[in-house]
Formats: sequence, C-alpha cells, structure tokens
Amino acid sequence: MLDDLTTAASSPVPWPAAYPQGYAVVDVETTGLARDDRIISAAVYRLDARGEVEDHWYTMVNPERDPGPVWIHGLTSDVLEGAPLFQDVAEEFAARLEGRVLVAHNAVFDWQMIAREYARARSEAPVKQRLCTIALSKELRLPLPNHKLESLAAHFGVVQRRAHHALDDARVLAEAFRPSLRAAAAGGVRLPLLECRPLTEWTDGPRTGQQADRGGHRPAGWRPSRRRPACPYPNPGRYEPGARLKQGMRVAFSGDTSTERDLLEDRATEAGLHVATSLSRLTSLLVTNDPDSGTSKAVKARQYGTPVVDEAAFGQLLGNVEPASEG
Repeated sequence: MLDDLTTAASSPVPWPAAYPQGYAVVDVETTGLARDDRIISAAVYRLDARGEVEDHWYTMVNPERDPGPVWIHGLTSDVLEGAPLFQDVAEEFAARLEGRVLVAHNAVFDWQMIAREYARARSEAPVKQRLCTIALSKELRLPLPNHKLESLAAHFGVVQRRAHHALDDARVLAEAFRPSLRAAAAGGVRLPLLECRPLTEWTDGPRTGQQADRGGHRPAGWRPSRRRPACPYPNPGRYEPGARLKQGMRVAFSGDTSTERDLLEDRATEAGLHVATSLSRLTSLLVTNDPDSGTSKAVKARQYGTPVVDEAAFGQLLGNVEPASEG
C-alpha cells in the first residue's frame, strides 16, 4: 500500500478539497511532562496547504522555575534567565498558529502544554484542530519500528542535527510531514484531525497537597492530583448501543482526546461511572477516537467484544446517565 501511495504522491494528483488550507508544525521543549510543567522553548514551521514551508520561528521562554532535564534539552537556568516570559511571546506565537492546523509528534502533549500556557496568560491559543503525525503514520501504515520522531525522520531520509532542540525538531517534523501529507492526499486517506479545545478550568487558588519543586516553587492553578473515590454503584453490565449509560458502568479510555483525559475522567466519575485504568471482560464501554489502533485496550475490546464509542458520542451519553437501580 505504501509503495502505491508514495508513487502516486510523486506525480500530480487532485488535492482533496476537504484538506486544511495551512499547517503550523510545532515543537515545544518543557521543564517536564506534568500538568504544572512549563514551556522553555517553542518553534513553529508554517506550511501551506500542500506542506511547503512558508517560514519558521523560534523562541526560548523563561519558565520562572527550575528548567528540568537540562541533559535532554540543554537549556540551563543561566541561558533562560534573559529569555522572554510566555506572556511576552504569546501574541507572536498566536500569529503563527492562527487559522492553521497544529501539527506535532504526539500532538496531545504539545497542545496541552500550549493551552495551559495561554490559560496562565489569561488568553486562548487560536487553534481549532490538531493533527498528530504518529496517528497519520498509522493511517498510512508506514513500516516504522516504533513511533519515535527519529524513526519517522529516518523513513523519509530526513537528517536530525540537534535532537530535542525545538527548532530542529520542528524542521525535521515539517520535512517528514510533507511527504506524509502528499501520500495521504494521493491515497485519499482521511487525515486524523482532532478538535482543540482551550483550557477553561484554570484558577488562581494555590495548589494543595503537593510538594514544591527543587527551586521552592509551588505552582498555582491546576487542581491537585488525587485518588479517585471508589464508585459507590454496582456494575450493571455492558453498555448496549443505542441505550443510556447507567451509573456503575465501568468505562475505559484509550488514545488521544480533544478534551484533556483528566477532565473526561472527572466528568465520568461525577456522573456515577467507574473509571477503569485497564480493560477486562467486566468493562462496560471503551471510549476512543481511534478504535482501529493497536493499543492494548483497543485490542482487548475487539477480543472481548466490548462496545466502543468515540469521544463525541460519549459526551452526549454523559448528559443522560440512568440512575443506579435501588437496592
């Protein structure tokens, strides 16, 4: 299949009318992977509708805290001390994103970090959709040994010069995305676009129950991590397609979602559902936007015949959950 797509992509083909008109290939380096971590550098390559580079932009960002794994990104406190704060670059960053699909490798991570920074700046990133190049490589069935950026780059003959430097990672991804996009267009492949929803649950209150980081910083705003309370209702069994969810049903989540996973799980818990971290024969429902993926939960769902719905359908079902049976 890939050979056919690659051959077709090398010759002029009608371009799918439904494809986006422009892309912003993004990479951010951060102080870590948690909800309270900060962006310390960001790069954007703007591409036209067919994946050709229009321009690029890069900035360092002072996170006002410990820079985290310097041995990975190479940005020390001394280097970042004179860099602008995020609120100082937010407008320029937004101009690079406006009207474009955000493209990133593991896009849910980059989007969530960006959305949180804009929330801290009391603003919103002008992004409506994102595209993950991992998901696109799966749609194209690229014969990759794994889903690392270096594997995608090697497949398309793109040379990495400075791994984990935002500007070079964005360049590598832009160069690998162009042939991927053309192959998708040639084969009529659906682009795995997901909605980007701005963060709306930021607060000014201090975070409690958390240790300060090594620099004595105690972040404010994000709700504290916590153990979810046990579901008080018995499991009524599997979800029946077309019926209502019922309190006590065991719901598992898999893959990228438009809404942050923690928020989805919170809403499920508040509705009286049991959020399961794994999938078993007792699971009532799997929520995933990519049911054909090779994740362990998706594979087990197919094996057990567990009902599957996407995020949008699950959101509708949450609005009308049936109360648990009395007694």
